Amino acid sequence: MKVLHLDTNHELLINQLNNLGFINDEDYTSSKDEIIAKIHQYDGFIIRSRFSIDKTFLDAATNLKFIGRVGAGLENIDCDYAESKDIYLISAPEGNRNAVGEHALGMLLSLFNKLNKADSEVRQGKWLREENRGIELDGKTIGLIGYGNMGKAFAKKLRGFDVTVLCYDIKDNVADENAKQVSLKELQQQADVLSLHTPETPLTTNMIDEAFISQFKKPFWLINTARGKSVVTKDLVSALQSGKILGAGLDVLEYEKASFESLFSSEMPEAFQYLIDSENVLLSPHVAGWTIESKEKLAQTIVDKIKAKFC
Repeated sequence: MKVLHLDTNHELLINQLNNLGFINDEDYTSSKDEIIAKIHQYDGFIIRSRFSIDKTFLDAATNLKFIGRVGAGLENIDCDYAESKDIYLISAPEGNRNAVGEHALGMLLSLFNKLNKADSEVRQGKWLREENRGIELDGKTIGLIGYGNMGKAFAKKLRGFDVTVLCYDIKDNVADENAKQVSLKELQQQADVLSLHTPETPLTTNMIDEAFISQFKKPFWLINTARGKSVVTKDLVSALQSGKILGAGLDVLEYEKASFESLFSSEMPEAFQYLIDSENVLLSPHVAGWTIESKEKLAQTIVDKIKAKFC
């Protein structure tokens, strides 16, 4: 079987596929149209987020048997159309779930203890102790929306704290020893912290808007290591200004391009400028699942799933 690699990944991916007898070609620079012109030659291809895989692309891939996405989600692929063509879809949420759980916890603790603000001030020669008095995580209720690989990983990280962890998911019976499954209304009544662990779907796009935020009984902290388009940024800013949201840790942004590889290319939105200037907002460039270890684990997961299906 011939496999086309469209993004660079850990070297073990190609090395192990070679050892399994696959023929591996690499093309990290050609345009999407150029790839479409030759994709019929391949039985499979592996991508991260370089471009979307739509019907036009899939119609050209007349010999395609599988698509491997080195990441957690498949939203850049027209999954329904691919599956109608009996194309096997592979993702690797197992590979970076631990990294995401650690990043979410790190963001939360940093916000609670004002670490980014304090660090910046000390570097400027300011020694403001009372102004940087933090709060403790113990005793808080953490609400997770989405309780798959990522949500479960974060809940596991919280086991060392004296906290209550609640989860809401569209699937039934996902709870485990680390989180109690509740209704969305109950989560909104009890949560001190809301952490998102959902894929990008019609249900989750623009989910965190003014109406949703207003349903929370208490002011709360928001962590988003999932997908940027789940949060309406202007509504988040309004909630930060009013104090309904106490602070936000955002690894993903509404303004990200579909490839996740860059931010907006036009004028900076006013709402984003507010986030940049806010001392109670922590930002990172979609790297929650982007560790040295996860790079290897993601690649290994893809290899293992290809091997299980085709070898």
